[in-house]
Amino acid sequence: MDRTRLDGQVAIVTGGGGGIGRGIALALAAKGAHIVIAEIIPARCDEVAERVRELGAEALPWPIDMMDSEAVRAMVAAADERFGRIDILVNNVGGVSGRPFLEQSERSWRKHIDINLVSMFAATHAAAPIMIRGGQGGSILNVASIEASRAAPTFAVYAACKAGMVSFTQTMALELSQHNIRVNAIAPDHTISPGTMGNPPGPVDESTWIQRSPEEVDALNRAIPLLREGIAEECGDAAVFL
Repeated sequence: MDRTRLDGQVAIVTGGGGGIGRGIALALAAKGAHIVIAEIIPARCDEVAERVRELGAEALPWPIDMMDSEAVRAMVAAADERFGRIDILVNNVGGVSGRPFLEQSERSWRKHIDINLVSMFAATHAAAPIMIRGGQGGSILNVASIEASRAAPTFAVYAACKAGMVSFTQTMALELSQHNIRVNAIAPDHTISPGTMGNPPGPVDESTWIQRSPEEVDALNRAIPLLREGIAEECGDAAVFL
């Protein structure tokens, strides 16, 4: 018996169109979960939905700006209307623009907070009551970052948001435990994704990705214990387990 099967369960994956979110969405679909792909880039949303269906699961592609809390509530309501349940929420969407804090405008750091932290609050606040209503428990997975636990020059606001995500995870794990809802976080280091490889907005196209020199690759890898970058599929495996 495969205890990792998720047949019939419904998962919302924010930022599910590329990189870690895409890897998680496909890993959950491969285990039988139906997937709601919340993604700002429609072409990526549709591509992942097609892959999910090829794996035998249902897909609800939902182009969305996750910084719009009202739109987040509407997306969760649409998922509930379509499937009648929500079992898994993956708060993956995020973003960062590296720059020393004193060189950032208020608009810049507020945008970082909205996409990396407030989006998680909005999605959790909307989805958790549906899990509670279902009476079968559930799982909330927050995708934090290694930067949550270390000094991160040029990424100060991003790192602060991810540290906040970890704290929120710990508190929600206690608040929701009475409803049999698990709340966990993963904190990847540098992971290959369209964002880290310079993919422009639009469909994922590896031919457009940055080509690093061997020296750049070596310098990056030496900062990672495994001596290599992570891949999205590994985050997907962790998501299935959690």
